[in-house]
Formats: sequence, C-alpha cells, structure tokens
Amino acid sequence: MLGLDLIDAGLLPALMVAVVAGLLSFLSPCVLPIVPPYLAYMGGVSVADMKGAVRRGPVVLAAVFFVLGLSTVFLILGVAASALGRALLAWQDWFVTIAGLVIMVFGAHFVGVFRLSFLDREARLEAGDQGGSAFGAYVLGLAFAFGWTPCLGPILGAILSMAATEAEVTRGAVLLAAYAVGLGIPFLLVAAFFPAMAGPMAWMKRHMGRIERISGLLLWTVGLMMATGQFAAFSFWLLETFPILATLG
Repeated sequence: MLGLDLIDAGLLPALMVAVVAGLLSFLSPCVLPIVPPYLAYMGGVSVADMKGAVRRGPVVLAAVFFVLGLSTVFLILGVAASALGRALLAWQDWFVTIAGLVIMVFGAHFVGVFRLSFLDREARLEAGDQGGSAFGAYVLGLAFAFGWTPCLGPILGAILSMAATEAEVTRGAVLLAAYAVGLGIPFLLVAAFFPAMAGPMAWMKRHMGRIERISGLLLWTVGLMMATGQFAAFSFWLLETFPILATLG
C-alpha cells in the first residue's frame, strides 16, 4: 500500500527503532528541560501563560511549525544518507556491518563505558530573535535540527547510519520521518496539554540518567543486530507473527 518492501532490508523494525529514538531524544537532558521556555518563547508568551487555554493557541501553532522545521531538516538528511548508501551499494554488506559497529560505539558512549569527546561538543545555528511567529518557529526548528548536542547528536547519528544502509532514497527519508515523529509529537503534546504534562516531565527530569542509559542500551542492541544481520531476521519474524503487516508493502 505504501510501496515499501519491508522484507528485504528490515525497514519495519528500523521504523520502530527510529520512533523510539526520537522519543528518547526528546527525553534527553539537552532537550526536555528547555521545552517549556522554548515553546513559550516561540509562541510569544510566558511559561505561566501556557497554563491558560486562552493563551495556549499561539504556542500550539508555533509548536506545529517548529516540528515542521525539524522534519524538513531530518527528511533532507535522510535523503542524503540514503543517497550515500546507494552510491556504495556494491559494498552494502560491509557498509551495514560498519554502520552497526558505529551505532554500538554511540551506545557505549551513552551507557558510560567510555566517553567520546567530539560527541560532548555542542554546535547550534543561531536563528536570531525568531519568537512570536509561525515563520520564526519554523526557522527555529531548522536551526534546532541542525544543532549537534552531546545527547541528541549520537542518537541522530545512529538513525542516519541506519538510513545510509537503505538502498532506496525514499526509504531513508521515511526512516528519518519516523524519527521526526518520535521527537516532534511530544513537543505538540506539551504545547497542547502543558499543565497536565508538567508532572510527567518533572518525573522524567529526575530520571535523566536512567533514560540516557536506556538510550545507550537501545543503540548498542540495534548496532549489534545490524552488524550480525539480525535486522532482516527480525523483520521476517514480525511479518510471520503479524501477517497484516504484509499489507504495508
């Protein structure tokens, strides 16, 4: 139905991983704490104003355009990564193995087995004073997605490595779109239901270390599955267990 062949490269489990990775990116120490003030700034209101339904409309609109900005960059990166993978199609098996090993290194970094200094550097594009407008929120989304932070960068890098193993450009774009969904939907939920989300967000902040370790374990496991060729096997198992999934291909 969607024109995607889920069997040959295990796209379905990769999509699941990408969505979860996006969610874990949202819960990371470099994203979650800044969400309320960031949304308030983009909506041209104060954090206190976000608690009132009347003033929440501009914040929700800004969040939508912010997520669109994120998604634009991620889709471009997905296409670029897949194009690279297609250019190296003759070495696809080696490429998948190397990508899996790279993702395992990212996972070990998160778990704390060792630290990679270049992943602890932060680089962000300055978007200037862009608060209070839908276009400004879109520009901020673009700048945010291009930023490399200690906790967002390794996860995004891992998903890009997975996209690079997809021979079709469309598949890489879909994979990064799934990552954008996992990262973007929580932004929209916080914007729309800020008072109700305050409690869960506070709980998440208290467990940042555990979330980071879970992120690392997920990346390490995904990398191991890619390096050993288990992603395709997992895809076959999903299709055999849930035959309805075959209708997506």
